[in-house]
Amino acid sequence: MIRFNSEDINFSLSRRRLVSKWLKAIAARDSKRTGELNYIFCSDPYLLTINKQYLGHDYYTDIITFDFSQDYEVEGKGDLISGDIYISIDTVRHNAEEYGEGFDRELHRVIAHGLLHLLGYDDVTPELQEEMTAKENESLDLLEQIRNGAEV
Repeated sequence: MIRFNSEDINFSLSRRRLVSKWLKAIAARDSKRTGELNYIFCSDPYLLTINKQYLGHDYYTDIITFDFSQDYEVEGKGDLISGDIYISIDTVRHNAEEYGEGFDRELHRVIAHGLLHLLGYDDVTPELQEEMTAKENESLDLLEQIRNGAEV
């Protein structure tokens, strides 16, 4: 099940069914299925607190992903992915302006980014960042295909 919630801000994701279908299609491209995915939309201060408390980082970020997929592996369901994905709406808005993107496109990029982390993609080196960006772009293209009624 994919859930979309907010903490400490008033934000509601539009077109949740479409986004859920899209996320399932992204996972399927890597031969995975979505288990319990929780997207939590929040403010910069809220995500900064999580970043400090759980990761020991004292800086703002747009996303933090906690991977719980290993719980499924223990149960013999290794094709399922699970996690909590925190997204700062403040930083997404700022980045959309800075990069000249629309808010929705930047938000969808970050939503895909969190799922890609759960699928095993990382962005800790320039080479991995390039691969992650390519996967994000593929994911955004897939969203457009689904919006336009293509079967995926």
